Parts: sequence; structure tokens; C-alpha cells
Amino acid sequence: MDAEQSDAGLAEDAPEAAAPVKKRTREPEARRSAILQAARATFAEQGFAKTTIREVARRAEVTHGLVIRHFGSKEQLFLASVPSSRNLMAEVAGDPKSLPVRVARSYVQRMSESGGSDPFVALIRAVASEEDAAKRLFAAMQEESLEMYRHVIPGPDIDQRVSSVGAYLIGVTFSRYVLRSGPLAEMPDDELIRHLVPHLRSILLD
Repeated sequence: MDAEQSDAGLAEDAPEAAAPVKKRTREPEARRSAILQAARATFAEQGFAKTTIREVARRAEVTHGLVIRHFGSKEQLFLASVPSSRNLMAEVAGDPKSLPVRVARSYVQRMSESGGSDPFVALIRAVASEEDAAKRLFAAMQEESLEMYRHVIPGPDIDQRVSSVGAYLIGVTFSRYVLRSGPLAEMPDDELIRHLVPHLRSILLD
């Protein structure tokens, strides 16, 4: 056997090179992120009632079953697509005296980054349309907010104050991101933050 044949035989006898192992550890996270991104856009464009899990799945390029596996229902998907309790705790934690500034900055930044298409806008529209599921979601979000704020601001009337903050920001959201007209809609982000802070301070701390 010549050298060429010997080399060929060795090549045949040698085990095939192992295929590179694909890392899948972050794949579920990427799919979940894609689903949430698609959900935010769909809720904002179509509203809560008209949004379907199948449409979210189509936009995220995943299966309907995968969305259900991750989130269980459309209501849970919606709650996951808006700021979570972890986000809210990061927003409210810290010195109560600077809380109004943190709330104003967080609110304006979130709405600005979403281009006014935050799912919260869709929820406001849905509640105004007397959609029962939206009312339940809104109540759940209110209770979550209250629970977070109770750890930061003392006082027997904390529930009323936090509800008043919510009502105030809903009004701002409606003017700036639903109607999109008037002085609040025309303010640059920095100016809006400066406008919000004293009002939030008056509600939360005074």
C-alpha cells in the first residue's frame, strides 16, 4: 500500500469531526424577548381587545403554542409587556424626597422610548371602552403599584396618594399620547419632567 492509499485508509477509519455544538442557553430568552417586543407593538397598534396571541406569534416568528407556554393567556402576556414589579421597585426604591423626580423621569423616558406606543396607552383606551378584561388588568396593575409604594412612603393615606398619582399620569398620557394635542403634547421631554415633578411631589409628599 502506497502512502496515498495509506492516508486514504486512515481518513476512512478516523471518526468524523464532531459538529460544533450550538449554544442554546440564550435561545429561550431571545424568543421571550421577541414575543414581548411583538406584543408591545401589537397591543399599541390594535388595542387590547383586537390583539390575538396568533398575531403576536406571527410577528415574533414563533408558534402560537410557544406564546401560551411562556405566558399562559393574553392577559398575562399584556401584564408582562408593561413595566413589571421589578421595574417599578427600581423606580420607587430610594430616598422618598427624590421619589417624584424618579417617577417623572421613568415615566417620560418609558413613553418617549416607545414613541407613545406603550401598551399602557392601549390599556387606557380599552378601559375607556368598558372592556371587562382591561378593567381587571388595570386593577391588577394598580394593586401592584400600591404594594411597591407602601414600602417607600409611610402614611395612612398612601393608597389615596398613589391612586392620585396614577390618575394624574393617566391624564397626562391621554393628552400627550392619545389626543396628541395641547401644551403637554408639545413639551420636550426635559420640560415635561420639570413640569411633572412639583405636581408629583405635592401628591406624594406634601
